[in-house]
Amino acid sequence: MLSSVPLAGGPDFSVATVRCAEHRPGWSPPEQAGRHQVVLVRSGRFRLRSEGRDALADPTAGYLQVPGDLVSFAHPAGGDVCTAVTFSPALWRSVAGDDRRPASASVYLDGRLQLAHRRLLRAAPDVAFAMAEQLVGLLDGLLRGPRRRPPRRGSRRTLADEAREALLTDHPEAGGLIPLARLLGVSPSHLSRAFQHETGTSLTRYRNRIRVTRALDHIEQGADHLAGIAADLGFADQAHLCRTVRTELGHTPTEVRRLLGA
Repeated sequence: MLSSVPLAGGPDFSVATVRCAEHRPGWSPPEQAGRHQVVLVRSGRFRLRSEGRDALADPTAGYLQVPGDLVSFAHPAGGDVCTAVTFSPALWRSVAGDDRRPASASVYLDGRLQLAHRRLLRAAPDVAFAMAEQLVGLLDGLLRGPRRRPPRRGSRRTLADEAREALLTDHPEAGGLIPLARLLGVSPSHLSRAFQHETGTSLTRYRNRIRVTRALDHIEQGADHLAGIAADLGFADQAHLCRTVRTELGHTPTEVRRLLGA
C-alpha cells in the first residue's frame, strides 16, 4: 500500500512524504516515469530497477528519475518512508543544465547531503525562499557531487549490496570487516575492494555514515545527552561521536541541533 502526503509546493516544485507499507520480495510491473523527480529515503530500504539496472535505495542512497524512465520496485524488507521531490522541467534544466538524463539513477548521499535533506523538510513553512533555497542546493549537490557508479549486474554489485544490507540491519556478523567477509563468503581484501569500487566509499566510511544518520535521528527527536547517544550507537565515547559527526556533516552535534531547530 502506497500513500503520499503533500508537504509543500508551488509552480516549480512539490515535496511529499511517501509511505510504502508493502512487503513484495518480487519486482513490480514496470512503470514509466512522467516527471523529473528525486526520491530520498528517510527510513527503511528497497530495491529499484531503472532502465534495466538494479540498485538498493536506503538512507544513504536515493534515486533520480526523468520522464520516460522505466522503473520497477521490490520491497523484500517491508515498508519504507521517503521524501519525493518533483521539479518542473524548467527548474530541473536550470540546475542540471543540458545534460538532463543522469548516467545513473542512483545518487549517493554523503553526510552533508543527508543534513541538507533534513533541513529541506524543516524549511516547509517558507516555501518561496527557505525551502526553494534548500531544494536547489540539495539538487545541485546530488547532481554535481560524488556519484555512485552506474549499477550493473555482477558479483561485485551483489556483494556490495549484501554488505550494505548487513550493516543497515545490524547483523551480528557486521561488527567488523573480517566477520562480515566471513558472513558473505569472501576474503576481507576482496570485500573491501569490491565495496569501494561499487559504492565509491570505504566500508569504514559507510558504517560511520549509518551511525551519523542515526545520531541525526536522535538529535531531531530532542535527545541532548551526547554521551548517551554515543553509547547507544557504538562510538568509543562522546569525543569520538563529535569527531565523526563533524567529519561527515561539517558541523558539531551542537551546531547540527541549532541548524535543525531541535
